Amino acid sequence: MHAFLKLITAVAVISSLSGCVVAVGNDDFDDDDDGNNWRKTQQYNQNYVSGLKTGTEIGAVRQNLGTPAFSESFNKQGETVEVLFYRTHHSHSDGMTSKDECTALIFKRGLLVGWGDKAYQNL
Repeated sequence: MHAFLKLITAVAVISSLSGCVVAVGNDDFDDDDDGNNWRKTQQYNQNYVSGLKTGTEIGAVRQNLGTPAFSESFNKQGETVEVLFYRTHHSHSDGMTSKDECTALIFKRGLLVGWGDKAYQNL
């Protein structure tokens, strides 16, 4: 009988926890009631990119902007080139981020050498 009460108590406790959700993250980027999360992220990215300087380390960019929407890495003339794409402008409302809504940040040897469409096309 004592074991049965323990079982009933354990089931009750577990059942009461089954609907619990723990949210961990940066409150500045949580979704609003009106779904403007992408707008906040986009504005933050625009502000950050507008203050960039060549020579900025890739680690600093990743730390400040987080995971890029897209990334590429390749060798060109014996040098590793890394391109991170961060969303900075809105083109179409399809619920997806596309490269045309992003700014390319180009790194060689881990340092920022350029950004934007012209820099990306001139690789």
